Amino acid sequence: MSLEKQNLKEIINFRLQKVKKLRESGIDPYPHNFKPSNYSNELKNEFKSYENKDVVIAGRIMALRKMGKASFFHLEDAGGRIQVYIKKDDVGESQYDIFKLLDIGDFAGVNGFVFMTKTKEISVHAKSITVLAKSIRPLPIVKEKNGETFDSFDDKEQRYRKRHLDLIVNPEVKEVFKKRALITSALRSYLDNEDFLEVETPVLQPLYGGANARPFKTHHNSLDQTFYLRIADELYLKRLIIGGYDKVYELSKDFRNEGMDRNHNPEFTMLEWYEAYSDYKDQMNRVEDVIRFAAESIGKIKIDWGDIKIDLSKKFDRKPFLELLKDATGKDLLDADEKKLRLVCKENKIEISNKENYGQLLDELMRKLVEPNLIHPVFVIDHPKEISPLAKSHRSGEKKLVERFELFIGGAEFANSFSELNDPLDQRVRLENQVKLKEEGDEEAQPIDDNFIEAMECGMPPTGGVGLGVDRLVMLLTDNRSIRDVLLFPAMRNN
Repeated sequence: MSLEKQNLKEIINFRLQKVKKLRESGIDPYPHNFKPSNYSNELKNEFKSYENKDVVIAGRIMALRKMGKASFFHLEDAGGRIQVYIKKDDVGESQYDIFKLLDIGDFAGVNGFVFMTKTKEISVHAKSITVLAKSIRPLPIVKEKNGETFDSFDDKEQRYRKRHLDLIVNPEVKEVFKKRALITSALRSYLDNEDFLEVETPVLQPLYGGANARPFKTHHNSLDQTFYLRIADELYLKRLIIGGYDKVYELSKDFRNEGMDRNHNPEFTMLEWYEAYSDYKDQMNRVEDVIRFAAESIGKIKIDWGDIKIDLSKKFDRKPFLELLKDATGKDLLDADEKKLRLVCKENKIEISNKENYGQLLDELMRKLVEPNLIHPVFVIDHPKEISPLAKSHRSGEKKLVERFELFIGGAEFANSFSELNDPLDQRVRLENQVKLKEEGDEEAQPIDDNFIEAMECGMPPTGGVGLGVDRLVMLLTDNRSIRDVLLFPAMRNN
């Protein structure tokens, strides 16, 4: 047994003995309830109103100084931390003996009055103390002095695996997830105010679709049928447009069985909305509005990106897909075939295999040569048809392009949108081409969903649709560079 594990075992045994002593004294170390009257921030912010008044507070002990017949400790609750002063002569010997069995990490309730110490620290003078939960395992030790933190719990791997400890000892992490809640609430509020209807569509789907991605696969025993965790909500939401709803949205969990990096987790949150009688130009304006609305909800309209200031209040730029590629490669790739794309990849030292198809080669060129440089908000518009099987052909008459945009900020994609394809004959041909790609080895190509095409054959109005990555938006607005920092419990490899 390592010294670290041996020390941990000794600490746990020592604390278990304290649990036993509490019980032998007739004290339940895990009572059913407790009713605080105030949070710590109320007492601090409105000290004059509470000075010398009796209050009841509760929280976790985060600092502890035992000094014979009088002691200090800090309780942390949902409002922050506050100091508690406890004196043997005030609470009595039996209560003070109970206090001496407490450790950092324990939950305690305090009845007392509010006062200010000689060092000008707002505190609660305890009249009685109640044990609310005895902590068996010790917390990571975090020391503070003169505003600086020492021995902080900052190992990323451990923080993600033991998020409860991360939240306990790193209060700034709590703020990230409070902001996440405000952001998602703002997204809903914006769409609700625009008369969109929030709906729920199946997570388990008999056929996946709506994006080019590899799905998770499972089996339903009673039906003896294969199901897939959804990779997108798109095809179900479009059926609702066909069914007569003009504006629908879903804030949902999607799942993709693919690689993981700072921008990708196999389980992620998407916001998708569809609006009848609109197109991708209308949706560019709506995406700008909804992102600004979310940013303003937490007061973060300007983002520091290294030495660059990203201003979300300014109108987002718009640049054609092939124009950006031409600027990066010096070549017009509108009429390029697969052979030419391979040559361009080679000239730009982009490693490829023999498996990539035409669309994958275009994606690779964009990913390596263009996307990392798209720092300020920009809509990349008018994509090649081969990589956009669900988007409407371009109204200009250029047969190789569709009406689609992707929004990039800080070198990452945030949103994807189409003037939605509503011609069922064209849709079938596009999805049949996807099947051919799948047969040629493209694991992310989409299957044909006959039920969806059948629904479209009933008539679908002109529609604009958007998929917005909620996790990435939270990353941007909370100054985080990894998706794991904005997911409470990100996917991790087993220890």
